[in-house]
Amino acid sequence: MENGNHEIPENANEHCPGPQSESAGKADACAGCPNQQICATAPKGPDPDLVAIVERMATVKHKILVLSGKGGVGKSTFSAQVSFALADMDYQVGLLDIDICGPSIPKMLGLEGQDIHQSNLGWSPIYLESNLGVMSIGFMLPHPDEAVIWRGPRKNGLIKQFLKDVHWGELDYLVVDAPPGTSDEHISIVQFLQATGIDGAIIVTTPQQVSLIDVRKEISFCKKVGIRVLGVVENMSGLRQPISDLKFAKLSDAGDEIDVTGWALNHIKTNAPELLSMVACSEVFDSSGGGAAKMCMEMGVPFLGKVPLDPQLCKAAEEGRSCFADQKCGTSAPSLRRIIEKLVAAHQQL
Repeated sequence: MENGNHEIPENANEHCPGPQSESAGKADACAGCPNQQICATAPKGPDPDLVAIVERMATVKHKILVLSGKGGVGKSTFSAQVSFALADMDYQVGLLDIDICGPSIPKMLGLEGQDIHQSNLGWSPIYLESNLGVMSIGFMLPHPDEAVIWRGPRKNGLIKQFLKDVHWGELDYLVVDAPPGTSDEHISIVQFLQATGIDGAIIVTTPQQVSLIDVRKEISFCKKVGIRVLGVVENMSGLRQPISDLKFAKLSDAGDEIDVTGWALNHIKTNAPELLSMVACSEVFDSSGGGAAKMCMEMGVPFLGKVPLDPQLCKAAEEGRSCFADQKCGTSAPSLRRIIEKLVAAHQQL
């Protein structure tokens, strides 16, 4: 819970003025509060940790938040692949996972089971490559199935610690993968980073209205807290899959599904081999409302592009590898690369 820029303890009385207020511990609303004596005697003024964050972030050129209105739209996959791509372009990249309750970045970069090390300079990121460092609460859990059941203040404290204690060194880009929605973590990361300069936020969505409704709220959040919307990415924008990768089935009279992939592919190879070089396209979500492009036009924010639903990209994320490392993600990698190149070009003009 917050009052202005100041966190309010979970067990505080109603109408708490906030622990940093001049009337903290003295106002009528403080009577009987278990924190009354602490608040009355605590030092007032700016959070000293913010100074440490500004100093730590001074070596980071660009800071980009990756947001989504709802879960399951591929935000963490996008964050991971953006980081892979920027590192491949020889930039120094840091990827910070602040999804405290659902950290998926360690899995998506193939770093599960790694431990954080501490030096005299602070916490050291886990390095996938010499120019790609990663930090996540996932590295701190004793088991990947461990549930993180924390209230807001504890989450905020860890985010603050990530920002002030992790020794990133000189970075060209810090990509921050945030949880879905507009919750404590989002307010905290904005509050802690604003003094250091945030380039802006990329918002990931899918084409259907149920996702776009939440993205509109995310855009509204960014405008309210003064974060520039760098653009919206429409992920899972239709299924795109080479015909040679498709599975074929037919239903028996009893309604059972029978795999006929071998027969179908041999039939195509014999009678229409040119089809094997084609890509099958299907609209998975209803985009009759115009999708993300129309929403961006209505809300006055940039539309960065579409990324198709590509089973090979999903597989790359599951296996913790870059979709750009080989030719397997032939339908999604080019779309992602165009979006990333557009972002980099925009930053070079700043």
